[in-house]
Amino acid sequence: MSKALVSVIIPTLNADTMIDALLTRLEHQHRVPDEIIVIDSSSNDNTVLKVRQHSEVKLLSIRRKDFNHGGTRDYALRKSQGDFILFLTQDALPKDEYYIDRILAPFDDPKVALVYGRQVPKEDAHAAERLVREYTYGAKSFAITQNVVSRLGIKAFRATDVCAAYRRTAYLAVGGFEDDVLTNEDMFIAAKFLSAHWTIVYEATAEVIHSHNFTFRQQYKRNYIQGIEIEKHRDILGGSHLMSEGLSMVTYTMRRLLKQGKVRELGRFIIDCGFRYAGNRKGRFDAQHEMKRNS
Repeated sequence: MSKALVSVIIPTLNADTMIDALLTRLEHQHRVPDEIIVIDSSSNDNTVLKVRQHSEVKLLSIRRKDFNHGGTRDYALRKSQGDFILFLTQDALPKDEYYIDRILAPFDDPKVALVYGRQVPKEDAHAAERLVREYTYGAKSFAITQNVVSRLGIKAFRATDVCAAYRRTAYLAVGGFEDDVLTNEDMFIAAKFLSAHWTIVYEATAEVIHSHNFTFRQQYKRNYIQGIEIEKHRDILGGSHLMSEGLSMVTYTMRRLLKQGKVRELGRFIIDCGFRYAGNRKGRFDAQHEMKRNS
């Protein structure tokens, strides 16, 4: 591992309020990456200027209309040199200087293809958002293999490129991300890894600060796109559905909000879940009709 090359890839769009802090944190890691690549989707703010202030960072630029979550990351990965490739989003800040050491540690097992880290909410995160992160990204690390997929269902594929690391040879062996996938590229490649008998690890000690306070409209749109892609990839996911896992998360969050006496936040969360559900159902419905037309 000490001789292995490590690349970090960060897709950006109008990230000028975040990118300098992120690049600085990466440059001061205990295990400094051998290569940092920013792939920018034609930002119209000062993102490119701030990236260029970090002389060792490689900058790639694409047209905004050409961005998608799978193909863009795949393009950048194939331009990289690393034996291990770490993806971060522009708004995910490693919590400390040992993030890279910790997310790389599970690769000592040659069967591990993908490691993803823990998301700790920002200080301004709504109470419900904090609980959702707490439910989704717990304090205990674990490994996932093909043997547990039938028991875990959709949870087995819960990986996230907000903060993830890939073994290059494994990534290439399963064909990488799809070129035209709109979202959940991390979930779909996780399914491919498990099908090919690789191991996925959730490493809870590798922490980034990351959360969102989405509006209802943003939540609907996000879940609509997810619904489309998950419906299109039902075969890869083995027919697993989000519904049971979603209900478990909702129940956990509602109970905790009630226990904390946050009634107003509970009401907002219930409405938020309605928009999530409606978006997901509409996305799945539209995907089904599109697939029937094309069959």
